[in-house]
Amino acid sequence: MKSKQKKIINYGKQHIFQTNFLKLKNSLKSNFLTTGLLVNNFENKIKKYTKSNYVTVCSSGTSALHCALNAINLKKNDVVIMPVINFIAAYSMCSLLKAKIYLADTNTEGEMKPNNVYDCIKKNKIKKIKLIINMDLGGKPNCPIEFYQLKKKFKCFLILDGCHSFGANYLHKNKRYKVGCSKHADITTFSFHPVKTITTGEGGAIVTNNLMLHKKINIFRSHGIVRNRKEYWNYDIPELGFNYRISDINCSLGIDQLKYINLILRKRKKIALKYFELFKPLKKFFLLPEKKNSNLSSWHLFILRIKLENFKKNCTKDDLIKFMIKNNIYLQFHYKPINKFSFYKQKKLKFENSDIYYKTEITIPIYYSMTLNEQKKILNGLIKFTQINKK
Repeated sequence: MKSKQKKIINYGKQHIFQTNFLKLKNSLKSNFLTTGLLVNNFENKIKKYTKSNYVTVCSSGTSALHCALNAINLKKNDVVIMPVINFIAAYSMCSLLKAKIYLADTNTEGEMKPNNVYDCIKKNKIKKIKLIINMDLGGKPNCPIEFYQLKKKFKCFLILDGCHSFGANYLHKNKRYKVGCSKHADITTFSFHPVKTITTGEGGAIVTNNLMLHKKINIFRSHGIVRNRKEYWNYDIPELGFNYRISDINCSLGIDQLKYINLILRKRKKIALKYFELFKPLKKFFLLPEKKNSNLSSWHLFILRIKLENFKKNCTKDDLIKFMIKNNIYLQFHYKPINKFSFYKQKKLKFENSDIYYKTEITIPIYYSMTLNEQKKILNGLIKFTQINKK
């Protein structure tokens, strides 16, 4: 007799709605599997949703960043400031273009704030900045107005990495803005990876209100090709580009997923609020994310920080992750500081707040289809761990 397989709870997973299957099937029957009408349709849907002027969809969040960097003409030795707590994509693309990258420390919540940018400028005696890359860690908009003011002060470009925050909002002068409206950033990039708010399987988008940037992004996305509208067979390549196109198949999924965006956001918020309730007995051992303005976040992640001072001396977050794996619960962390990777050449640099964050941060599961029983199982696992390892 076969033993019953235990259910695994991952930190995130996609949700495919029943209607998604029909749309995917219909896309396979069309005359275009790529660069067809569904690509344009998806772009228009995102444009309407974010209330932006121009949208280009592409193959991933990473390719979205590359398109954005090329559009602002980032070149060798141009100065870029970005948070040290960050997914590697932004650093990789800037490195590819041989820019001079300065990593800024964050606060102890893993977010780069304007004061961290000023500290980075002062510490490194930076005189001219080409680009600041801001990031909405976990789905909560990170000081968009303050960073926009920095952009204007230093007369530089501002790119928002919004891969966590599709669907999130922020407030300014009692008015609500959608992340991606591009009123307070030159360009916003999104990811539609399976664990993101909506998915296309793999995919991304570049959003801007600047027509010149948009035109450059569109050309770069497709080998640098510019076609003659009257003679479609005749084309030129004024500059090099890449194949960062996304298929109509992917876009058919994205279009239909977008129909459920409000439902998805409500459900993720509901799960997050339930966590706040369930964690009351564990407040001595874990620091929860900020609850204020919880309705503005996309709740892509639910980030905890372990209060290690209340655990046994040698207890680490790795111990917690390993313990939860034994209970078929897979935690994650977002992110390892960039300076801690093997390829990073300036390992002697210290980032005090980011080190504190990395030492204590874990991400617990949150996704659309999560059940209350799954949340309770996660809490029970954390309770057991604290009982074994508390001081």
